[in-house]
Amino acid sequence: MKDVFNISRLIIKKKLKILSNDEKSSLKSFSKDYPFSKNIDFGKIVYKISSYAAINKEAAWKSILEKSKSRKDIPSVIAINRSWYKYAAAGSLVLLLSLSYLFLSKETTVKNPVVVNTPIEIGSSKATLTLEDGSKIALEKGTNYTTNNVSSNGEHLIYDSEDKVASKEIGFNFLTIPKGGEFFIQLADGTKVWLNSESQLKYPVAFIDGEVRKVELVYGEAYFEVSPSTAHKGSKFEVFTKKQTVQVIGTQFNIKAYNNENNIYTTLVEGKVAVDIEGQRHLLNPKQESNFNLLNNSLKVYKADVYNSVAWKEGLFSFNSMPLKDIMKVLSRWYNVEVTFENTKLENVRFNGVLRKDQDLKEILTTIKTTKFINAYEIKNRRIIIK
Repeated sequence: MKDVFNISRLIIKKKLKILSNDEKSSLKSFSKDYPFSKNIDFGKIVYKISSYAAINKEAAWKSILEKSKSRKDIPSVIAINRSWYKYAAAGSLVLLLSLSYLFLSKETTVKNPVVVNTPIEIGSSKATLTLEDGSKIALEKGTNYTTNNVSSNGEHLIYDSEDKVASKEIGFNFLTIPKGGEFFIQLADGTKVWLNSESQLKYPVAFIDGEVRKVELVYGEAYFEVSPSTAHKGSKFEVFTKKQTVQVIGTQFNIKAYNNENNIYTTLVEGKVAVDIEGQRHLLNPKQESNFNLLNNSLKVYKADVYNSVAWKEGLFSFNSMPLKDIMKVLSRWYNVEVTFENTKLENVRFNGVLRKDQDLKEILTTIKTTKFINAYEIKNRRIIIK
């Protein structure tokens, strides 16, 4: 095993307890093949590569998400604990790091200095609630809002599940998440929705048992954990998004439909949904994803990379062979910045990796820069210039 990346990868897989017997043998023989390894601080290696990409293995992903779920005691997104996350956060970007950097802890010379003249805040829980009369309420951490049927602590919005009204009295609210924000809402029927940055949800303030429960993801990305129809006298749940309607029977799924993109992605985590496109119904089974092209009205269904699709809800950025241009779209939403490429050829460079959403933007950009694919970057007046 003569590749530092493979050795580092095996060390991390050992921490995750997903080493195969052959890999165990390879790791054991490493010290015999490389006597200098006795002086290597492998803990420091793991620490140094902790901010880089993830092992692209399902077992590693399961380890990450299961640990996250086991520690979730409130319905908001939870940051990942560094003590175990660091062992999963390693991968393809490390391949291009030098032996001297990893083994000898020497700093490399920066030929192209990074220019940062504007501090960029990390995204946080924030939203604007628009009531049926058009009035707007700013929701953010540290602020409280309470009425007869809804309450918020600034990090989540909870509607009263006992509020029963006649059909003609039902009003609609909008919850709008800006760039640099995310928010959790529990609807009046008990359905839980996690909204990503730059998203908007339209929903009724109450539901009527026996009638279809309808909401609209106007744009953006949302993860739904739907209260089952059996708890509401058989009432089905529907999510309308542009030209697409998702019909639900108690389930968990993710919809991504941003305004500046030509595709709507629906990922089914568990349960069953039907994706309706202009009267044509397409059933999805767990771990399947549909891709609806808004330009030609075509729809494809295929096996989903579920962990990759819903990682944002768990406080992670997940990039699975993603072009740098698309990675920058994700980062621009979370950090509320604009991105331009001075060298457009860099837009299609692909990366694998997982990074924490609570990281400083400069850390993430420096990580990408370390791969040597980009020469430098500049942050100026909330604009990132990739060079």
